[in-house]
Parts: sequence; C-alpha cells; structure tokens
Amino acid sequence: MMKMLPFFQSGPFGIRSGSEGCIDANRPFENTSASVAEQVPACPEPSADEIWSREEKMREMPGAACRASRASSITSNESCISAGDSPEKGSKGLKGMLKSAFKIVKKTKPPSVKQVMDLLGEQKLCDAIQHLFVLEKTLSSKSEEGLNTSQKDIESVYEVLKHKVFSTLKDSVQLAKTNPDLLQQAVEALKEQEKEDQNYMLENPPDQNMQFRPRKWKELWMTTVKESVEARMKDTSRTPRTENLSAVGQDLLHMGKTMKEDLTVVAKYINKLYPPEFNVFSIYAELYHNYFASQAKKSAESHLEDKDIYLLLSWVHNFYPKDMRKDHALAMELDKVKLGSLLPSSLSKELENKYLDSEEVTVKNSLSRCLDKEVQRWKEDKEPEKLNGHFQSELLGILVIQSIYSSQKRAEDISKAVGEELSHRLLKELPAFLRSYRDAFEDFREKSKKHRYYKPILIANVNNCWNFREYMEKYMAERDDSKADILSTLTDIENSGFDVLLQQLFAQLKPMFKKFTENKWDSSSEIMNEIIKTTSEHILDFKTLKDPFYHAIIEKIHARLVKEYIVRLLKRKVSLKTPGQQQTLAQHISKNAADLEAFCTSNGSQATWLNSALPKLAEIIRLQDLGAIKIEVATLATTYPDIRKRHLEAFLHIKANLSRSELKSILGYLADSTASTQPRAPLFSNINVS
Repeated sequence: MMKMLPFFQSGPFGIRSGSEGCIDANRPFENTSASVAEQVPACPEPSADEIWSREEKMREMPGAACRASRASSITSNESCISAGDSPEKGSKGLKGMLKSAFKIVKKTKPPSVKQVMDLLGEQKLCDAIQHLFVLEKTLSSKSEEGLNTSQKDIESVYEVLKHKVFSTLKDSVQLAKTNPDLLQQAVEALKEQEKEDQNYMLENPPDQNMQFRPRKWKELWMTTVKESVEARMKDTSRTPRTENLSAVGQDLLHMGKTMKEDLTVVAKYINKLYPPEFNVFSIYAELYHNYFASQAKKSAESHLEDKDIYLLLSWVHNFYPKDMRKDHALAMELDKVKLGSLLPSSLSKELENKYLDSEEVTVKNSLSRCLDKEVQRWKEDKEPEKLNGHFQSELLGILVIQSIYSSQKRAEDISKAVGEELSHRLLKELPAFLRSYRDAFEDFREKSKKHRYYKPILIANVNNCWNFREYMEKYMAERDDSKADILSTLTDIENSGFDVLLQQLFAQLKPMFKKFTENKWDSSSEIMNEIIKTTSEHILDFKTLKDPFYHAIIEKIHARLVKEYIVRLLKRKVSLKTPGQQQTLAQHISKNAADLEAFCTSNGSQATWLNSALPKLAEIIRLQDLGAIKIEVATLATTYPDIRKRHLEAFLHIKANLSRSELKSILGYLADSTASTQPRAPLFSNINVS
C-alpha cells in the first residue's frame, strides 16, 4: 500500500504558476497524429536556461518531477489534505502517520478513465501515468472498483498517453529550449513506465507475464529518437541555401550544422533529464553519426564532381572531426563516445586519389594556359609593366605560382597528408613547365630581335625567374630531386637573357681593349676612361632588373672587363727588356686596375674575388728577383687555380730579361703549386692563348 501513496498525489511538475500561457488547461486533446510541438505553443517566459537552472537541484532527486510537486493527496471528493498534517489528532509519530495514510487509501476511490483523459488533455503527463498505474492495479486485483474499468479502456488511454509522450520525446531538441517543462514530464513518464516494468518483472516470473507487461517503452524510445534524428537530418529546408554550393555540398552543410547544433542541445539540456543507464548522449551521437556516415558513403560511391569530392574530403578530414569540437560542452561528451570517421579508410583513400589526379591535371592545364597567354603578350606592341622600377610579367610572376600555391593550400586544408602528396606531384610538374617556358623564351629571343620592346621583354622574363627561385627555396626540400633540374632551367633562362643584354656592350668594348696593346699601354688611363664611360651608359638600362639579377649582370660585366684586360696582357704584343720599362707598365696596370675596381664596386658589383687579379700580374711584372717572382706566381695560382702554364708563359713574354732557364724554373713552380680544386668562378679558363 505504501507504494500506492504517490499515485494519489496531484500537481504535475510541468504545470506551475506562470505557465498558463504555455498550456491551455481546458483545451481537449485534438489531433493525435500531429506532434506535440505543433499543438503546444511555446512559453515566452521564463526562458529555458532559467528553468533549467531553477530546477537543477530538483532533477538530482529520483522521481522529483512527478512526486516533488504533489504537496497534497486527492481524496474521494477531490478535496486535498496536506501531506504534512496528520488527519487524526490522536495519532502521533511515524506509526500514527502510517495508520492515517492507510485509512486515506482505503477511503480513496481510484481515478476514472475520464479523469485520466482530462489530465492528458491538460498535458499533465506525470499525473496521468501514475493514475493509470492505479487503474492497472485495481484491474489486476479484481477489486470492486476494478470491475467498472476494462483492460480495453486502460489500453485506449495508454495509447493516447503513449502518443503524447513519444510525440513530445520526438520533438525533444525543439522543446528542450521552447517548452522544457513539457519535455521533462514526458521523460519522467518514460522513466516511471520503465520502473513499473522492472517492478513487475521482479514480482512476476517470466512465464506469468501478462499480455500488456512489460510495455517496453525504452525500446520504443530508442526507435523514436532514431526517427527524430533521421527526420531532422533529412529536413534540409531548415538550413538556408548557400550561394554557389552544389546539392551535395548543401546536404553536407545541413547535416553537419544540424548534428552540431542538436548534439549541443542534447549535451547541455536533454542529457540531464535521463538517468545514466539510458546513455542518452551516446545514443543520440551515434544515431546522428551513423546517418551522416551513411549519406557520406552513398555520396562517395556515386559520381561526384571535382568540387564535391573536395567538399566531402574536407568534411571527412577537417570539418567533421574538428569543427564539431569547438563547443567545449559538446567536445567533452564527444570525447567519451569516439564516433570514428565519416568514411571507411579505403573509400576515403580512393576519393583522395581521385582528387589528387584531378587537381594535378587542373594545375597542369592552368600552367599551360598561363604560358600561352604570356607568349601572346610578347607579341603585342606593348612595353611590359613596371613594379618598383623593375620590368615584370604578372602572368608568370604571379599567376603560375599562385596556381600552384593555392592548389597546395587547398589540399592542406583537407589534411596534411593530402597536402604533402599534392605538393610532391606539383613540384614534379614545375620542371616540365619551366622547360616549356625556356623553349618559348629562346624562340622569342631568336626570332623577335626587331621587336620594339625586345630588351624590356627579355628583362621582364629574367625577373620572372626570381619569383620561381623564391618559391622553390621556400617550399622545396634541399634534397628534392626536382630542385637541381629547376635551378638549372632557371639559370639557362637568366644567362640567355644576360647574353643578349650584354652582347652589344661587349661588342663595343672589344676594339677599345685592343688599344692597350696597339699603343703599348701609352694613354692607358684615357682608354680605361672610355671603357668605363661606355659601360656606364649600358648599365643604366640594367636598373630595370630586379636587384639580385642586377648584381649578377654587374658581376658578369666586372668579370668581362678583367678578362679582356688580361687577354691584352697575354697577346705577346709587348716585350720589355729593362726593369724601368717593366716598372712603368706595372704602374699603368695598377692604375687601370684601381679605376676598374672603383667603377664596378660603385655600380654594385659584389665580385670582390676579381679585384686582386690585375694587381698580382702587375706585381710579377715589377719584381726582378727570381725567388720573389716565384712566390707571387704561387700566390696568383692559389687565388685563381684555373691559371695554367700556357697562360703564365704568354704573360711572362712581357719580361724579356728572363733567361730561358729562369722562365722554365718559374713555369715548373706553377705546375707544382696549382691547386687541383675548381675555382669559385672561372677567369683564366675562359681565356684562349694562341
């Protein structure tokens, strides 16, 4: 009998002062096929968060929602007696209270079917289910009161109650914030039914179970949650359409957004309503995941556009495992569940390969189109644009690298592994593109010499090489097999451009250098001044090269000037017998060397390795002591290891006062002292001696 006391209590958890606007207590139950969320208007006040906070403590108490609010008992004439007062004045203590309670129960009539239906019409689900329990017990006990109610009557009411409870539970995600009281009543009704099933199973052997027990509402709850999840994941109308997003992309966006938002509600609100054994969050999460994964698999196995493959892979590797965990409360719950990936690894790998193959072809075609457009620009009667005073070609300088970089970045956004694989593929594609670029450049160089902007176009293409060099140094590993190939091709393009740019200058300088030997170094200062003046005029055009290439071409000029000067000294046109004559020539050479060094340095040459060549040769001419000459020759050979015996022999022709044996001794010393290592840059090896 003590178990039955709660069944006579009234005042459901969900209906309290201030809630009249949420539920119309007088409105009868209408359409049983419609969801409760549709029939019950949302309560504007108080807010869901306020209600959750206010009732947090109550939820910690077992059965609080159904029992704590019942402060009075329903008597046979529907009058209430305070649960805390003793109905009999003479009774005292716990024994007296128990006797009073039993007397109340004996005098109390069980609720009628009509009363239960009225409670359901008022959305008092907790009271309704407790009253139904009483009706079930009176029927099973075959008491006088139970004769007025049939099992069919009870089952009919149960069907109405079940519909209301599970319609409410199906709308849990919506009602958790708009009408949390009603949702909590539905959950409590479910919990009470589950307890009643358990009690019945304990009290009755399995072979004596009645037709209507156990009712297995928990299993029905599982089915209802699954239906709710699938309905919400299918209802794409709730997610606004995103412009330029395909149908596949829109579906992925909707499912991801719905899953994240709904699971956040489950974690923060719904999860608290159920006892731990229901594993509410885990069940919801797995159902959402399974539906999302099944749809993702279905999409992956269909024919997808390239952009949809990218989107699906982004969801598999990036958005799904990472974006879902941005909410802290949700992340904590998800970490307990371990949902896994949206796609099986084999299917994911298959999609990745499709994406990589497609992206590789796309970038290759893009590079080819860029080169075609660039070649067309060369044919236009138009000077290349300048940026910071340097000629440049935007198409190759920016678009090619941008195409490669953006493709790599997009792949990295999928996953690090996909990004690395695509980078490896594209960096193999770059050498082939640069070879095509070099061939097109060579064709222009040979066939377009009369073009109005021939030199500016050459300079613009040399400048383009710097963009590729920077990209390669930043993104390619030192040991990458493609790196040497790329560097070699870029150097070919640069040197090809330099050769054309310097061709006219070197052609003008050649007859000027001949004057040194023709005049036997008379007026050598005037000749050097003329050389410097002519070179200065050409250098102005080279200012439109980017700084690294400007310094490179100045270094080439510096090396050419020093080389041409040495060539004149090795021509065997001058032979001086007296130390005085040799001293004078040495002074001329030293003066010319100083002027040459000052000019090249002032114009940005960084080829300091060239500065000692002419002064050392001048010193050999000046010296007369055989031992001192040998030491200076050894120093010269150490600094410029590419000097050979034929070079030194031609040069020593100037010192006509050396005997044959002295000359042989000096030459022999050079053979012993010459280093076998290659020089930093060639100087003497580029000089032919006749």
